[in-house]
Amino acid sequence: MKNAAVVGFGFMGMTHARNIMKLRDLHLSAIVDPNPALFSGTAPVKSGNINTGDSPAGEFESVSKYADLDKCLDSEDIDAVIICVHTGLHYEMAMKALGRGKHVFVEKPFCLDISQAQEIIDLSRQKDRILMVGHVVRFMSPYRLLKEWSGNETFGKPEFFHFWRFCGVPAWGQWNEEQTVKASGGALFDLVIHDIDFASYVLGAPDDIRSVSLAGRQSSHDYISAIWNYPSSGINVRIEGGNIFHGSFPFTAGYSARFERASVHYSTSNGNEIIISDETEVKKIPTGDPGAGYYEEMSYFSDCIATNRQPSLCMPESSLGSVALCYRHI
Repeated sequence: MKNAAVVGFGFMGMTHARNIMKLRDLHLSAIVDPNPALFSGTAPVKSGNINTGDSPAGEFESVSKYADLDKCLDSEDIDAVIICVHTGLHYEMAMKALGRGKHVFVEKPFCLDISQAQEIIDLSRQKDRILMVGHVVRFMSPYRLLKEWSGNETFGKPEFFHFWRFCGVPAWGQWNEEQTVKASGGALFDLVIHDIDFASYVLGAPDDIRSVSLAGRQSSHDYISAIWNYPSSGINVRIEGGNIFHGSFPFTAGYSARFERASVHYSTSNGNEIIISDETEVKKIPTGDPGAGYYEEMSYFSDCIATNRQPSLCMPESSLGSVALCYRHI
């Protein structure tokens, strides 16, 4: 069994820590965060856009706690570091962990500076360590099915995809800090990147992008509406999303897709099912809990470490490419 340290103990850090505790081959040895109130339970932790379960009192009581990553790595026998700090710290933390020979999982977006992302990739290769970026949508069952149907042409050739993702402007925890907001890249890089990444994962990068954006509280691109064109296949993709709404606005995400013989629709607002429509009938199929995608991606990362193989489902070069695609929308 390998030992893991989670760095950053907000919603994502807590989610990953909880899932690591369920794994057979990865053990949660340490949590790193400079805010001791998070360890004592006196600091509020806002839930994320997708429910990942409750956190029972005392759940992490037996796990070692540190305020600094160096002290953690000096004191513990750590094999893998899970980085869940704000985007502006991804480069520093990833380079530090890789430099000390640790496998690294880093939350999306990889880095806003593409050259820094490439440096991280290069160091992971030099150190022969596993590096994976957390694009959880690739592991969520409704989206995995869509990729399968597209690749296998289950309903014929794909013709059109529409992806959307909206929430209210975040106003909790570090999102109240100017440094975090500035470093996040706004909704384009923090939220809409989910669908940009998934669309390119399924179809590859588009030949042409036409995009419009609106400014919000965080950036000049907190709302994005884009059309992707693939002239060689005739496929068109629409991607729309943002966080320009008020804070209590409910999270919603999903997709609609047209294939030659059927259309499919999924929305977080409609429960855990996908609607499949052809010319004469409508079918509904269950998808399971999309929040399980967080467990699936961490389980996959753990398996890659255990078997010493690169994360082919989510290679870091692909994650770098998704950041580059985001810049094509500005």
